[in-house]
Amino acid sequence: MSAFEPNISIIIPVLNEADYIAKVLLCIKQNACANHIKEILVVDGGSTDATPSIAKAHGAKLLYGKKGRAAQMNLGAKEASGAILYFLHVDSLPPKDFDRSIANAVKEGKMAGCFQMRFNSNSRFLKFFAWCTQINHQICRGGDQSLFVDKNLFFDCKGFNEQYTIYEDNEFIQRLYKRVPFTILPSTVTTSARRYEEKGMISLQWHFGVIHLKYYLGARPNELYAYYQKYIAV
Repeated sequence: MSAFEPNISIIIPVLNEADYIAKVLLCIKQNACANHIKEILVVDGGSTDATPSIAKAHGAKLLYGKKGRAAQMNLGAKEASGAILYFLHVDSLPPKDFDRSIANAVKEGKMAGCFQMRFNSNSRFLKFFAWCTQINHQICRGGDQSLFVDKNLFFDCKGFNEQYTIYEDNEFIQRLYKRVPFTILPSTVTTSARRYEEKGMISLQWHFGVIHLKYYLGARPNELYAYYQKYIAV
């Protein structure tokens, strides 16, 4: 694969993200190198705000699918024409030359991986958990760190499990860890601390930890979602 081939399909699932979609699309354009990105697919799950029109105005290809991040990302992967899939949350901003880092990693035979992460916050509490993202262990992974994966590998792994309304990123990444060596790239994505600021940092991190524990103890997808609805979504 040539380093200058536009082989990356960026997939961004959205639902009522008018406040964030322009920021991430502008960041992609500012931080990408020429010719690496083949397309940006924004997969909308039924937004009732201006998200779709803003995405179109910034040059993204808009797809419409059923609500649910796993289903939306699977749709994006199915429609993608690039050899590399890069899944990006709408409130996570990729680092400078992120596309070159991904393309070079794949050229070296690294089939799946992510970036390290930092929050747009000066909180020491959040800085600690961001620091943990440099550790190459599946417990330290999450969708906010973004994810690149060879498209053939993605489909060999059956994609995201749409039974998971939440935890879909973690569940899929854990399957990737079992299939191939997982790569942590040295640069960092910058993700929003909005949920922590809204819900309380310690409280929200505690509930995320409980969800991790429930999953490892065998909780079913609907049980994880019920806990999320009770303690996080409220």
